[in-house]
Amino acid sequence: MSLQAIASARRQLEEMFRQGVLAVQGSASVSRALQARPVAGEIAAIAIGKAAAAMLQGARAMLDTRLEAALLIGKAGHFNPATDCGGPVACVQGGHPVPDENSLRAGETLLAFIRRQPSHRTLLFLISGGTSSLVEILREGLDLQDLQRVNRWLLGSGLDIAAMNGIRQALSRIKGGQLLSYLEGRRARVLLISDVPGDDPAIIGSGLLSPPLSTSLAPGLPDWLVQLCRRDALPEFDAACVEHTIVADLAMALDAATVSAKQFGCHASVVCGDLAGDAEENAGQIVRYLRAARPGVYLWGGETTVQLPPDCGQGGRNQQLALRAAVELADVPDALLLAAGTDGNDGNTQYAGAIVDGQTVERAAARGFDALDCLRRADAGTCLAASGDLLVTGPTGTNVMDMIIGMKLPAVGTDD
Repeated sequence: MSLQAIASARRQLEEMFRQGVLAVQGSASVSRALQARPVAGEIAAIAIGKAAAAMLQGARAMLDTRLEAALLIGKAGHFNPATDCGGPVACVQGGHPVPDENSLRAGETLLAFIRRQPSHRTLLFLISGGTSSLVEILREGLDLQDLQRVNRWLLGSGLDIAAMNGIRQALSRIKGGQLLSYLEGRRARVLLISDVPGDDPAIIGSGLLSPPLSTSLAPGLPDWLVQLCRRDALPEFDAACVEHTIVADLAMALDAATVSAKQFGCHASVVCGDLAGDAEENAGQIVRYLRAARPGVYLWGGETTVQLPPDCGQGGRNQQLALRAAVELADVPDALLLAAGTDGNDGNTQYAGAIVDGQTVERAAARGFDALDCLRRADAGTCLAASGDLLVTGPTGTNVMDMIIGMKLPAVGTDD
């Protein structure tokens, strides 16, 4: 396969990913939702998460002067104080991916903001991924050290997002629907960008305004964590005054990326929209699928996991998946794979993920990096930097989990 063909395919993959992300961008998603179902009267908006700034932009465009006040709680680099804050909008930066003092400060600011709103004013919550870390009010008897210890353990645990957020809810006085008690009867509407399988409002952002069906913890947790999570039974919460709407999700992004692939003249289909489990195991299954597939574009979406060693390197679940796929593609000259987070951020890096091909491992080796060794040390990002395969998008204004796009090229001299 020629270098020109590979370069063209890489550009096409990146454009497919870009189109998928655009379809679930926060501003447009919120605008569509408010246009389809307007909110009457005076409104105070509360935007929390990686997509908070974009979602709030969409609300401001639709509500205009009826937006009396707004609070934005976001991640550093995902909002611009000069343009997103000021006027009716107050901004607070929380900690992410590990909560910090700012996260606790954001929690107090959130409660104070709600208390200041008149009872007749509707609260419009705009919630996206990242909320769990960015804002917190801890249970009595717990402190920031406890919170950070738990969250650092969670990030390397290999647990899925539902199990992780169940643990976070057990430490909190606002998660797991507990923020409902602070509304004191105020009407609220919640617009959510879903970053969880099944689009369950009780899991997105750890369910600030949606009580979970179960408070059971995942089995096999260490004793110290179980002890921290012990709490009295939660009271029943009245959620009748709150309406939840999913405004963007992974299925929408995959559909848009599929349309983009077809515009390039490719056969395209979604193979799986609920990818879960170990990143490297999934990589192997995906490459096996590509090996057997006819030429075309194949899409997967979801959120895999990585169990981190004590001294992990640079990377994230998408980079780990991509590098393992690159190892499996080393003898496959006609296939490429993109793995990236729709929020533009993967693991402990500023990269969205990577685009790999059959020469990735060879390029890394030429720079002195062994792909298998980097995988063992969870240092995929360093290896992919050496091979030149990292994908940079910057913050995207959305977060609907991850997309994996595989491309099988036609054999040279064929029209398929």
